[in-house]
Amino acid sequence: QLQASGGGLVQAGGSLRLSCAASGFTFDDHGIGWFRQVPGKEREGVSWISMSNSRMSNDRTYYTDSVKGRFTTSSDNAKKLVYLQMNGLKPEDTAVYYCSAVGLWKIRGGDPFRYEYDYWGQGTLVTVSS
Repeated sequence: QLQASGGGLVQAGGSLRLSCAASGFTFDDHGIGWFRQVPGKEREGVSWISMSNSRMSNDRTYYTDSVKGRFTTSSDNAKKLVYLQMNGLKPEDTAVYYCSAVGLWKIRGGDPFRYEYDYWGQGTLVTVSS
């Protein structure tokens, strides 16, 4: 249903682009979130993007504070792909990154990470060395 790729090892200050390929559900009715998790810590929402073209552009994406200005999420709806461009990587960005889909009918504004997500991909490991 969702397959994340693009992780790897990078030095601090470097960049990586993660990709999430979706299949098996109506893409345009969902939002795609990127989450990350470090062993022993809670999973954290990183970014979110709505696949619906009806949302205003400034309401279509959401980022957690720690990645604002460094990470950018985008999509190619025709290919059912979502990207997470990560620039200015820091060692604290090291984690397993997951993409996940949530039905837009669930979203009522505010933090999009607090809803129950419907589909999860396998994770891709991002390691940032200092």
